[in-house]
Amino acid sequence: MPSVDSAVLANLNRIAAAINRASSEAQAGLDETLRKIVAGAVELMTGGSVNVAGAVTAVIFTFDPTTGTFDPRSRLVAGSLAAGAASEAPRPDGLGARALRQRSRVLSYEAGDLGLHQALAAAGAQVGVCYPLIVADQPVGALYVYLHEQRPFTELELLLLDNLVNLAAMAIHNLQQFERVQRNLERREDELARLRRADLLISSRLRLEETLEAILQMALEVTGARHGIFRLVDATGKLLLTRAIAGDDLGRPAVEALPINATSITGWVAKHRQPLCIADVRAGPWARLYYPLDHEREMRSELAVPLLAASGRLEGVINLESPHLGAFSEDDSLLLQSLATQAVIAIQDVRLLDALQELAERLLTQSLQEVFGRVVDLACELLDVPVSALWTLDEQDLVMQCASAGHVRGDRVPLLGSLTGEAIARRRWIFSDDVRADQRFVHTELAIRQGWTQALVVPLLAGDDSDPVGALSVYNTEAHPNQFAASDWDVKVLTFLAHNAALAVRSSAHQEALRLAREQRAAAETFAAVGDIAANLLHRLNNKIGAIPVRVEGIQDKCQEALAADEYLAANLEEIARSAGEAMEALSDSLFYLRPIQPAPVNIAASVAQALATTHVPPGISIRLIALDDLPPVIAGQQRLALVFVNLLENAVTAMDGAGIIRISGAVRGRWAEIRVSDNGPGIAPELHEKIFEFNFSGAKRSSKLGFGLWWVKTLIARFGGSITVESDGRRGATFTLRLPLAAGAV
Repeated sequence: MPSVDSAVLANLNRIAAAINRASSEAQAGLDETLRKIVAGAVELMTGGSVNVAGAVTAVIFTFDPTTGTFDPRSRLVAGSLAAGAASEAPRPDGLGARALRQRSRVLSYEAGDLGLHQALAAAGAQVGVCYPLIVADQPVGALYVYLHEQRPFTELELLLLDNLVNLAAMAIHNLQQFERVQRNLERREDELARLRRADLLISSRLRLEETLEAILQMALEVTGARHGIFRLVDATGKLLLTRAIAGDDLGRPAVEALPINATSITGWVAKHRQPLCIADVRAGPWARLYYPLDHEREMRSELAVPLLAASGRLEGVINLESPHLGAFSEDDSLLLQSLATQAVIAIQDVRLLDALQELAERLLTQSLQEVFGRVVDLACELLDVPVSALWTLDEQDLVMQCASAGHVRGDRVPLLGSLTGEAIARRRWIFSDDVRADQRFVHTELAIRQGWTQALVVPLLAGDDSDPVGALSVYNTEAHPNQFAASDWDVKVLTFLAHNAALAVRSSAHQEALRLAREQRAAAETFAAVGDIAANLLHRLNNKIGAIPVRVEGIQDKCQEALAADEYLAANLEEIARSAGEAMEALSDSLFYLRPIQPAPVNIAASVAQALATTHVPPGISIRLIALDDLPPVIAGQQRLALVFVNLLENAVTAMDGAGIIRISGAVRGRWAEIRVSDNGPGIAPELHEKIFEFNFSGAKRSSKLGFGLWWVKTLIARFGGSITVESDGRRGATFTLRLPLAAGAV
């Protein structure tokens, strides 16, 4: 073997340094590294002589492991053919293919059955050698070197090329690895950006469908899928219902409900709660389970992920489809699982928001016990637990107010020493892994009988600075499929529900206090009215009926002889005096509207009919009754409600001067009956709308013959638990609107 002088070694080191420099500089890229390799090969063969360079050509290709072939786009040439001649691609059975199979260099003059590529031979190449570029037994490319003279390669030339090839293979491998890592990093950054965007969507969208559609669109963009669909578990827990769908060319989407079983891929994922990445839905066991998302499009691969909450609760399934075989990777599956987690958060947030909005409405319209019942139901629904119970404080005891199962209303447990009492004492949530073995749980036998296991208890707090008024608890059971772990989400949800229950307790207390205050005010006003009416009546009675006994007594004094002679006349005078006294007593007894009211269900149509029967309506005024017979009973007093309509009718008749139309219509508004009494008289000036209901208001035309006007009407309606308002522009009639509470069972 010829010796290698220092000049040759120095040249080899310089070329190696140039290749290393190119491969270590990320901005240079693969092309620059390949260019340095072929240029170095030519320089090694020519010794750097420009005169000899035209007799050598070096060509390099990278190997594509996905296709198992050389990448023709990676071709780089140096030497005599660098100007562009002979842009051949490697032959499937050429020097390069054999070199990869043998994992060693192949010389053209030793492989007589192959020969050189025709294009290279035509360009002047005489002999050639091909080196496989191998790293860890994996091909990364091939280097071809051609001589434009008919001679074999020398031992020194092959030795130098051997050293160059090892360096070139490692440089290409490192650079390809670096670019692969860069691509993965860029993809990860893109995925993180999309996940951050999903977080923003969840916080900015109110409608669940909008959020799910946006998440689906992200999944399609990242994975390259053609179609996507969200199916969520229905209220029965047995079916998956379509809630969102995405895809640009959907023809006839299959959005039918699917059962949670192994009859479809979606149902299988829901049943087993495991993701699936299927390379070919037409092969293997999946062909019989495949259910197309679009009946008019043929898909070949599918990716499906279950939507699982922290407690293990199944919320639904997200599916992606592609027309390409093996379209989805494990990375795609992991990304879709991340998006599925975002979808679960969106579902839970929407459910919680809906629950809080519902409770806010119920706090204004329902009784305390009705609110308690809904809080207990929502705790079971939102936390996916079978049992919930709500307790309130009664001195040193906790009293059961409402429970979905097990506990009975009115059950008591001591505040001190109990699991529920500990949550109140600590003012924070308490978790028990198994109440059957927890000494703090008072009703151990009940827990064993019901099969209760884990329990989460939170105090009822209306605010951080308020005192607890009770506790809300949930229990899991052995038979329940999901393990209850008291996650942050569970604690947050139960705390929100407990907060609303505490607000209901506080509101109920305030309402009770307000009711008592109103009753006291009504009583005071009633007694004031009684005094006013009594004084008025006594004055009139003294002037009228009270004069009768005086007159009788005067007659008896002056006509004693006549009366003594006429027993009939004497008896009649005595009867007149007695009847006058009885009349005064009868008038007092007939003032029924001064007595305490006993509310009861009252038929509005009957009260209006009674009022019409006792009200004088001139012939020129017509009365029209609209939808009164359809109204359910209201809470009022039959006689007193009729008196209300009498007052309103008399006011309207007086205002219209004997001609016009009075309309009385009814409708149901939620838990209220709304009755409107309208006339087409001159109306009431807007500035008088509040004053006409005052006690001492006296209008020229709208004062009832009772002498105290609409104040008494408003007082009666308020005592029924209702209200009365007036609408009028002061020119074209007036409408009085009565709102009365519906009787129990009438809603």
